[in-house]
Amino acid sequence: MIEAKHPNQRYQYCPSCGSAQFQQSGERSKKCSGCGFHVFFNTSSAVAAIIFDEAGRMMFTRRAIEPHKGMLDLPGGFVDPMETAEESLARELQEELGVKVNKMEYYCSFPNIYPFSGLEVFTLDLAFMVELETVQNLAPMDDIYAIEFYHPAEVDLEELPALSMKNIIKRLNERS
Repeated sequence: MIEAKHPNQRYQYCPSCGSAQFQQSGERSKKCSGCGFHVFFNTSSAVAAIIFDEAGRMMFTRRAIEPHKGMLDLPGGFVDPMETAEESLARELQEELGVKVNKMEYYCSFPNIYPFSGLEVFTLDLAFMVELETVQNLAPMDDIYAIEFYHPAEVDLEELPALSMKNIIKRLNERS
């Protein structure tokens, strides 16, 4: 298990010049006294789709890649630069499921820490209620290898590695 550390604690050397004179310069920033490089550590945006079938079961995917290969996830991914959350989610659903979105509506958001390449990426995961053109004959693609449906109350939260996804499911269960 990777210990969660704020980026101010993770980065000891200036990413611009490599100097050890990379000092904290506020609650969420560091500045290099050697070259003057100044960086603010901000949260990355990610999106997740809440999709139900006709039987009221929720769609989950199985991750085909690390981190958390083989575990359950919600369809979605990171927001690209200059992309809205809605555009990102539509793109991710096309890439992962090969399907177009009929409609989506913002539901909630939760913070998360996503482990990647030995670092912790701080994210804000935005969840949307999504209606697809169809949930029939979907084919897992891109970074997923399976599509599964469960009633939210039946989901084993230990199968979800992301704290944000667990919180989304808990919120869904509270509303029913």
